[in-house]
Amino acid sequence: MGKKGATQATSMKDVARLAGVSTMTVSRAMRSPDSVSPHVLANVQSAITRSGYVPNRIAASLSSNRTAVVALIVPSLRNALYAEMIKGISDVLTRNNLHLMISDSGFDLTEEETLVSEYVAQRVCGIVLHNTKHTQRTTDMLRASATACVETGNLVTNPIDMVVSYSNYAAGKAMAEHLLLLGYRTFAFASLAVATSDRLRQRRNGFLTGLRKASISIDPALILEVDAGLESGARALGRIVDTNPAVDAIFFAGDVLAAGAIFECHRRGLEVPSRIAIAASDDNDLMQNIVPPLTTVAFPRYEIGVRSAEAIVARTKGLDAGLSTVDLGFTVIQRGST
Repeated sequence: MGKKGATQATSMKDVARLAGVSTMTVSRAMRSPDSVSPHVLANVQSAITRSGYVPNRIAASLSSNRTAVVALIVPSLRNALYAEMIKGISDVLTRNNLHLMISDSGFDLTEEETLVSEYVAQRVCGIVLHNTKHTQRTTDMLRASATACVETGNLVTNPIDMVVSYSNYAAGKAMAEHLLLLGYRTFAFASLAVATSDRLRQRRNGFLTGLRKASISIDPALILEVDAGLESGARALGRIVDTNPAVDAIFFAGDVLAAGAIFECHRRGLEVPSRIAIAASDDNDLMQNIVPPLTTVAFPRYEIGVRSAEAIVARTKGLDAGLSTVDLGFTVIQRGST
């Protein structure tokens, strides 16, 4: 069976055809597995997996077959970065009499798959995913169920349905170009682990590419992956300047890490930016009010939330049924830390 579009849901008839049985047998196998033979049950289960079909748990009498709920799945509810996006989504949904439900996938794609399965089964009218990398089953379920889906963490060339975001690669490259323009030549980079975040990996790759275009490379010992938190940023700063005292600029792909590095510079008596420049990604009150205020890449997270919710609302009204990509870009903000 070929992939179905975002507006063509997989039905029980599709499962029955794949399994070579009647729709009544499929229904019976799902309701009461013991009522069918092991061979038939295996065929039905295989067909369900291959088709991406998710049983409808909402009463069939509902005319729209959808609830008035939009689900949002983020990697961590502890990360304040998502607050503005959540606010943007909520503002739009409230105006349209829809409700927001939020879940935490814990940076685990299997957990995201489980959450998506539950939401699809509950027939939510839309799902917003911060991740843009998923298990194959997550992708198959969303496409087969015709659930409106918006990915927000990064621009992707082949979205599940819709993507509203910015290019992390371009953002990293832009920061490299900005620091080079200011005259810095010896660099370091620090971020959280990239293995669980294609977004940070793309940001790092863009930064390194921007430097390579100026014939500048970074010693691998100065490309760090660290834990979250102010203290981790401070330790990263210490490791970098102890490894190579000549480093004159560090790009931290995380605002809290950069703030911790600034505090460590103060403790060590390192003048920022005359001795060493510190740049960050993501903008907030901390970035603006720390001393010196941090140069950063700012992303339009509230607008991402607004546009994502608007896309789902439009879909509930039968509008904009095709795939779409919305690039909201980013801004490099020069402040006193560089």
